[in-house]
Amino acid sequence: MENIKIREAQRTDIPLILDFIKKLAEYEKMLDQVVADSGTLENWLFDKSIARVIFVMDGDKEVGFALFFHNFSTFLGRAGIYLEDLYVLPEYRGRGFGKALLKELSKIAVDMGCGRLEWSCLDWNTPSIEFYRSLGSVSMDDWTVYRLTGKALENMAR
Repeated sequence: MENIKIREAQRTDIPLILDFIKKLAEYEKMLDQVVADSGTLENWLFDKSIARVIFVMDGDKEVGFALFFHNFSTFLGRAGIYLEDLYVLPEYRGRGFGKALLKELSKIAVDMGCGRLEWSCLDWNTPSIEFYRSLGSVSMDDWTVYRLTGKALENMAR
């Protein structure tokens, strides 16, 4: 555990961020849906600062990442953190790296006065579900996620 470090992503990390995104998409069987590219990530992560990325490291090697942004709870009257992506390289799983990422995100949330940290997980991803439950997180089984994207989003905007 003493070799585990966390660091904030820099603009020069865009290729590494994109590589982790693609590895996660491959694991989730959604690689064909990745349309993000270096320019898009640079614009949204660093020019507009809409989201942040942190890396978990084994010594000097990045072995996982988390991409997150703020949401807002009207019920709590305060911001929260939404974890969009968390990924740890397969050979580093079960060794505390994922927990270190969630611990850092929890610290960021608490330090900022956020009301919660939340994320989604695919129903079939049993190893991740068991990991999240072992940390004390609870699933929001009475909620369903809805999404507008592509043509449906464009049509709604008219």
